[in-house]
Amino acid sequence: MEIERKFLVRDASFKQMAHRSYRIRQGYLCSGGGRPSVRVRRRDDQAFLTIKGPSMDGGLSRYEFEKEITLDEADHLFQLCEAGIIDKRRYLVDYEGHTFEVDEFYGDNEGLVMAEVELKSTEEDAKIPDFIGIEVTGDRRFYNSRLRLFPYKMWKDAP
Repeated sequence: MEIERKFLVRDASFKQMAHRSYRIRQGYLCSGGGRPSVRVRRRDDQAFLTIKGPSMDGGLSRYEFEKEITLDEADHLFQLCEAGIIDKRRYLVDYEGHTFEVDEFYGDNEGLVMAEVELKSTEEDAKIPDFIGIEVTGDRRFYNSRLRLFPYKMWKDAP
């Protein structure tokens, strides 16, 4: 079970705080219609196949299954993906006992920077670093599977 909160990022100070970063390219084999989402992701020199169930608790938690696959398998699966590939750089920032994953998007989602923090339970609280802005947990516009269809550059009232 994946339990996480998502936030917009207000400034680039997270880059100096990051202890690691890597490039992510991901596509979706299935991403809607009430079905679980199935994605293929390439993260630098690793690749994964991930299945995520529907969101619960107002977007706070959902079932997640992930399996590492070969780069060759990932490249073949990308050819089967639905239209729209997500391209981003992820920065890992440790803060007060939690790791914040900050995603800086490229391509059609250029300008969007989001952070998420995984929790052990829905009741757990995390201290929030200063670079964090408004919370967007449960706001479907910010799901990667939606960003590929309705990219940030198309939003008229972007936060």
